[in-house]
Amino acid sequence: MTTSGKSAAASHVGKIRSNNQDSGYAGRHLFVVADGMGGHAGGDVASAIAIKRISEIDHEYPSAPDAEFALQSALIAANQLLAETVFEHPELTGMGTTVSGILRVGNRLALAHIGDSRIYLFRDGELKQITADHTFVQRLVDSGRITPEEAAVHPRRSVLMRVLGDVDAAPEIDTTVIDTRPGDRWLLCSDGLSSYVSEERIHTVLASTPVVAHAAERLIKESLDVGAPDNVTVVVVDVDESGDSATDPPVMVGSAAAPLSFENEPARRSLRLPTLLLHPLKATAEDSHFEPESDEYLAELIAEDKRRARRRRITWLGLIALAAIAVVIAAIAGYQWTQSHYYVGATDGRVAIFRGVQQTIGPIGLSSVHEVTDIRVDDLPTFSREQIERTINADNLREAREIVERLPE
Repeated sequence: MTTSGKSAAASHVGKIRSNNQDSGYAGRHLFVVADGMGGHAGGDVASAIAIKRISEIDHEYPSAPDAEFALQSALIAANQLLAETVFEHPELTGMGTTVSGILRVGNRLALAHIGDSRIYLFRDGELKQITADHTFVQRLVDSGRITPEEAAVHPRRSVLMRVLGDVDAAPEIDTTVIDTRPGDRWLLCSDGLSSYVSEERIHTVLASTPVVAHAAERLIKESLDVGAPDNVTVVVVDVDESGDSATDPPVMVGSAAAPLSFENEPARRSLRLPTLLLHPLKATAEDSHFEPESDEYLAELIAEDKRRARRRRITWLGLIALAAIAVVIAAIAGYQWTQSHYYVGATDGRVAIFRGVQQTIGPIGLSSVHEVTDIRVDDLPTFSREQIERTINADNLREAREIVERLPE
């Protein structure tokens, strides 16, 4: 945890990862979060390189548009630096990083964003997501193909459509200028928070924790409380009348806070039994990976999802059909079993042999008259008449006929 009076940055490796692939920066004017991808061989390197390069633009600007241009240029320069690093270290091929940052100029903010880290604005008691995730599932949500709830459990939720790295020489970066005002609280976070902690919980923490350092600590704890299957990094920035949100001196957290290392490390820790028992649904996290944002690839993914959905429907229909067949077979077998039994009773004042059992299923009876004798119930002695009225069970037809023959006249 690192903090000033008006901003704070915190990062945690989580409970499963062996190394922290996130990086964060809180400076005098600049605040950034980056989430590396490419596995243990490059994710931490990518986010650290990006943060270190982008942090070089942390100084005053004459206007917010100037800051916006500087921030966009810094991300492009970081992208080029990552490509050069991969050229020198081929084992890092495929590494990349998300970046979400804000650069404050008075009461305006320049914003730049790529990937699925997020920037939130907490204003007047309301929490609003400012950035849009550059992910495959977000494209599906935006096009109305799936709901946000379905996106949260989608098998391709880890597919990133845009990142910085050696994967795209000219990545498309979202930039904008936003007005801010005293009382605003800005949250920058990696998906280690946003993917596992609900916006309701984030809202509660930001609303109920006035000290930025405590707010950052509580957000990290929220992620740890649900198992923290991924690295989690947050930067919290408060805006007041002074126009100053600086962290002085500027600080870096996560992998950017350590010297760069190009040595491979184990990808993740072994899963601990308490984590699996306490958080069975969120005990593991898939590594994010990049796929090109092209109409052809998107169409291919959508077609594959449709095939998967069709196979799922066929599987469910097959299971339902099998279950229905099993129910029908069980019903037929049960009915046949009932029809192998008999009992002696009365119908229309005469002794009769019934086939079946004396139960019903709703309006359906499970017995029927098999034979009607000439013996009148009223002609029987009192004891025999009472037995017939209560019915007498028989294991088979022969036994039922023997019961009838033994009835005294």
